[in-house]
Amino acid sequence: MKTSDFMYELPERLIAQTPLQRRDASRLLVLDKRTGATEHCHFYELPQFLRAGDCMVLNDSRVIPARLIGVRPTGGAAEVMLLNDLGGDRWECLVRPGKKLREGAQVLFGDGELTAVVERVAPDGNRVVRFSYEGIFLEVLERLGRVPLPPYIKQQLDDAERYQTVYSCHPGSAAAPTAGLHFTNELLDQIRAMGVDVRFVTLHVGLGTFRPVKAENIEDHEMHSELCSVPEDTARAVNETKARGGRIVAVGTTSCRTLESFAGEDGTLQPGSRWTDIFIYPGYRFKCIDALVTNFHLPGSTLVMLVSALAGREHILAAYKEAVEREYRFFSFGDAMFIGDVM
Repeated sequence: MKTSDFMYELPERLIAQTPLQRRDASRLLVLDKRTGATEHCHFYELPQFLRAGDCMVLNDSRVIPARLIGVRPTGGAAEVMLLNDLGGDRWECLVRPGKKLREGAQVLFGDGELTAVVERVAPDGNRVVRFSYEGIFLEVLERLGRVPLPPYIKQQLDDAERYQTVYSCHPGSAAAPTAGLHFTNELLDQIRAMGVDVRFVTLHVGLGTFRPVKAENIEDHEMHSELCSVPEDTARAVNETKARGGRIVAVGTTSCRTLESFAGEDGTLQPGSRWTDIFIYPGYRFKCIDALVTNFHLPGSTLVMLVSALAGREHILAAYKEAVEREYRFFSFGDAMFIGDVM
């Protein structure tokens, strides 16, 4: 399949620049994955498309202040964006200016409170960076770093918590798992009260998830790895739900990719923690999930390919065309979809 098969026309004015005042006031396009039929609602109406006995799984990763602005010893400005924690104070990072930050280069942050040394230049241009500091790294980041926003968001965010889900608790992401931004604690309580089992996984979102697909043939695209984990209680709940015929509803493509990465061929979910570079596109056979809550994704992205694998490319592109015509809000702070067998 070609990357061009997953492109669509999107007016720039439909790219949401700020979140709505009320999280669950976003619009919700409901897509039947079997028939392609659509329905238009609001996110607070999501419970009517869930069923008692379902298990809904969310990604509880928290965005860290991953964007660091510093200076080189020569005085030139430099920027380091944390992507993946490699352990031992080493991170995979994006850097600017790339030509100045080769192996051995240093960057100082906060009057030397934090120092970064480029240890290696990866084949894709990312850097392996080792940090030196005193104290606790996340506390240093809170003082010196900034929460990174996607490049298509041009406005500053007044409240940084609006780029966090209300249930985020495990710091490590360079970008928010944005499908979860629509949930309020009250909505989650309502969903639990109707008999839906709400569980969590963790995938620390790296920017590789959103990296443009430059290969003409999608099979030639290489995904970046991201660290994810499935707790024992989540694995047990998912397996019990499937055994009794309930649906597994993933909230966001990150939850979906985590569940599919840890599911065996028979659909049984195993607990654990590891890196995943799973790439889901049409032709993929889903082993675990049955339905998906998701935002609208960039044209030609791996995420459009993932939702096309679940509902079919024609159904997805038709639904996106309908969303554009009805002026839905797109991307991170935009509206949402529910994709499943719902009609």
